[in-house]
Amino acid sequence: MNYWLLKSEPDVYGITDLERDRVTIWDGVRNYQARNFLKSMQVGDLAFFYHSNTHPPGIVGLMQIVQAQAIDPSQFDPNSEYYDPKSTSTAPRWHTVKVEFVRTFSDLISLATLRERFTPEQLLVVKQGNRLSVMPILDLVAEQILQLSGEIDVKSSLAET
Repeated sequence: MNYWLLKSEPDVYGITDLERDRVTIWDGVRNYQARNFLKSMQVGDLAFFYHSNTHPPGIVGLMQIVQAQAIDPSQFDPNSEYYDPKSTSTAPRWHTVKVEFVRTFSDLISLATLRERFTPEQLLVVKQGNRLSVMPILDLVAEQILQLSGEIDVKSSLAET
């Protein structure tokens, strides 16, 4: 199992939206490095849900990858802000994943807390100027984040959903 961090603005799509919907496609990523991280994800991987562009920003919950290598449908919709006229159904440029809600953490793990605990080499989200919306998380760092959240036993968290 691998760990990831996925960012979204809570007023666009937040953890409460995912809890309501249970499963969603993580669409609209238009950065090649972030897209490549999405393409690396596998079913069963876990992702931390990070609320960005809010005060305070931070990790608010946990989700699981339930479909890998999905084609992002927004690239084909001319009415979407994520439309890509160079992308075709035979040669799509943008791939994504489907995620399933696992848990909302009882307390937000703020960016300030993450900066206190981790270096930029350990956790990309604390790196000054990093704007990636998708990034990998090292196993050891993920375990520490789960401890901060009170979610020490991931398997029991998954069994409860």
